[in-house]
Amino acid sequence: MGIFDGFIGNASEADINEVQEEFSAVLAPSEQVEKAYRLVRDLFIFTNKRLILVDKQGITGKKIEYHSIPYKNITHFSIETAGSFDLEAELKIWISGSDEPIEKHFNKNLNIYEVQSVLAEYVL
Repeated sequence: MGIFDGFIGNASEADINEVQEEFSAVLAPSEQVEKAYRLVRDLFIFTNKRLILVDKQGITGKKIEYHSIPYKNITHFSIETAGSFDLEAELKIWISGSDEPIEKHFNKNLNIYEVQSVLAEYVL
């Protein structure tokens, strides 16, 4: 991922072993990271039990919000593939009790179908 991609909000796949180690304090003992996507400083982590959104806040990024979403609370989701002129793909996830979806943008090099497949495996 280029530095410019990070600033415009694109994500790329992260190493699951590094993510597993870095977030071991947040994970349940039997929880395993299946896929992870980095969005500048933030992370979008798929585990075998839930989706974890990691939001590093502030200038230093020392303040961190961990948003845990059990897969059973995801009501539906959609993907939008990258086009010829639109260089990013988009994933939208709707959570029960919320009218607005969570939106994440991925660069063209990332296979959005793979992201959708991981989510579908746990939600459906």
